[in-house]
Amino acid sequence: MQAVKMYTTAVCPYCVRAKQLLKSKGVEQIEEIRIDTDPAQRDHMMQITGRRTVPQIYVGDTHVGGCDDLMALDAKGGLVPLLQAA
Repeated sequence: MQAVKMYTTAVCPYCVRAKQLLKSKGVEQIEEIRIDTDPAQRDHMMQITGRRTVPQIYVGDTHVGGCDDLMALDAKGGLVPLLQAA
């Protein structure tokens, strides 16, 4: 299973929803990077994604996007193959 990294904040319902979906697909560990407690990480996230909202989700080296992007990827059947890619 690919490593999953997610930029989050403490009180973000979309982050919670994204984590729930990932866990339902078998993801046991998510590397969370809290941008609300580390402004340098927020700046880094904005530089690499071009976005300022959370969550920003990476599966392996692939930037999936936010919660809506993750849900759309799952709806078209692309999430599980991405998670299982070697």
